[in-house]
Amino acid sequence: MTEVIAIERPTLTKTSPTIHYRVAMPQPYSHLFEVTLTVNNWASSTLDLKMPVWTPGSYLVREYARHIQDFSAHNSQTSKPLISQKVSKNHWQIAVEESSELTIQYRVFANELTVRTCHLDATHGFFNGAGLFFWIPGQEKQAIAVTIIPPDATWKISTALPSLAEINTFIAADFDTLIDSPFEIGQHEIYEFDVLGKPHQYAIWGKGNVQPEKLIKDTQKIVETEAKLYGGLPYNRYLFILHQTSNGFGGLEHKNSCTLIYSRFGFRDRDKYNRFLQLVAHEFFHLWNVKRIRPQALENFDYEQENYTTSLWFSEGTTSYYDLLIPLRTGIYNSKTFLDLLGKEITRFFLTHGRKVQSLSESSFDAWIKLYRRDANSDNSQISYYLKGELVSLLLDLEIRSRHQNTRSLDDVMRQMWQQFGQTEIGFTPQQLQATIETIAGVDLQDFFARYVDGTEELPLQKTLELFGLTLKAVIESEAVPYLGMRVQSENGKEWVKFVEANSPARIAGIDPEDELLAIDGIRVSAEQLNDRLKDYRSGDIIQVAVFHQDELKLLSLQLADPQPNRYEVVRIDNPSNRQQQNLVNWLGAV
Repeated sequence: MTEVIAIERPTLTKTSPTIHYRVAMPQPYSHLFEVTLTVNNWASSTLDLKMPVWTPGSYLVREYARHIQDFSAHNSQTSKPLISQKVSKNHWQIAVEESSELTIQYRVFANELTVRTCHLDATHGFFNGAGLFFWIPGQEKQAIAVTIIPPDATWKISTALPSLAEINTFIAADFDTLIDSPFEIGQHEIYEFDVLGKPHQYAIWGKGNVQPEKLIKDTQKIVETEAKLYGGLPYNRYLFILHQTSNGFGGLEHKNSCTLIYSRFGFRDRDKYNRFLQLVAHEFFHLWNVKRIRPQALENFDYEQENYTTSLWFSEGTTSYYDLLIPLRTGIYNSKTFLDLLGKEITRFFLTHGRKVQSLSESSFDAWIKLYRRDANSDNSQISYYLKGELVSLLLDLEIRSRHQNTRSLDDVMRQMWQQFGQTEIGFTPQQLQATIETIAGVDLQDFFARYVDGTEELPLQKTLELFGLTLKAVIESEAVPYLGMRVQSENGKEWVKFVEANSPARIAGIDPEDELLAIDGIRVSAEQLNDRLKDYRSGDIIQVAVFHQDELKLLSLQLADPQPNRYEVVRIDNPSNRQQQNLVNWLGAV
């Protein structure tokens, strides 16, 4: 068992400015957090306060300052109001006069329940630091105290931050730590458990069918498996915050905790539960890959603007590859389930035309303006760095294994990245990442990166899988319909075109997203009926499609194309060689 190390608590000094936040929620149904910031020993004539515009782990400028209201400042000793003004969208400036003790008060509207935002209602208060707290320029390394004032004495407080002697008070070593430590406050259930001699906690909010004992047992397996890969756990204690909601899905990693959101009744069905455990494996894997092994562009966070990197494919995509592998290695599911899940990922990839348009490095760089801002053309113009990064990581893993008879793998890359960059938290460059992979692979990968990371060439999945006795099977259903190339959805009694694939018959005919589909060959058709109607035609047939385009009736001629694969399966080849069989067993275990 690993020895538990006592948590080292940073202290507030008397000579430098002291920063103390108090977060109250006296009327939680109003969705308003009431925040009081006290700053003592302040020596300057002005005090600048800035609110982050994004939060690490979610690469989108979210403009958290838009939720602030009722901002005021006064002298803590005399209660005299101080003049303050807003300098920019996230920047307030206060005229201090001669006071060295300041109190700033404001309220934050919190009614968005995601892992990246803040939410307050009659049952709980949840917040990410980026959505609630200012930083003081020049004081980013100063310790910060946070006192929580619950509306009810029965409300519990869960956070990864260590506590101070003052009741409900916690200490962050610096602003980065504060931003990286979410709080769950309320009527949630708390479950304590140990892994490798270190304390862990689940804080579970919301009603649902999660089975805590089973969840903890499976989480322990995940933690142990990932710790084995890296050689131990890089923290003293860890917190899992789980929100059970109506239909949510997502996670956000932090250095000593993570937040998970999942469908409240998604824990009993085996496939849905496996998907949740993949989410746990993904966010927990991040405590190494991205929280400590991180791109140079994310080594020091700039909270006021985008932090660009071309390496998110490794930070997120490689993590996605491991969230498939880790449950397999723990025995949570078997190799058949793994291959089924891999087939689904490959299906999503091949059904996304944007893979032919956007490179993986460009997808990483453009996360700030594309991934979270989807539109009707997104599937035509972009590819997720999660998805393609996962498949590129698969190719690299199999390439390394094949070259070295499974004595080396992507695991060795992750360990080397941990030793070289993660333990010291020195950001890596794209060149250093490639060099590390090449060192483990024992081969120059310049051509590989040019084609599949910086280029848009089709991934050699079939060729690489064959080395492991597997093949990629394109499946066209027996009753497959001719290819039309558009998705239609019923809304309020109308049939709306939601997506038109590039170079498809629908696109060539001139159909656009947000057109209203009316009829095919003069007969009304609904989204539900569309596939059945197409069964009456063959590829090459010309049909007349009636649509309203911006309220103007259009009759368009369209030539149907051959049916397209609707899914891809990863299956074993017939009569594999001994080498192929051995490769597969060494990669996935018993198959």
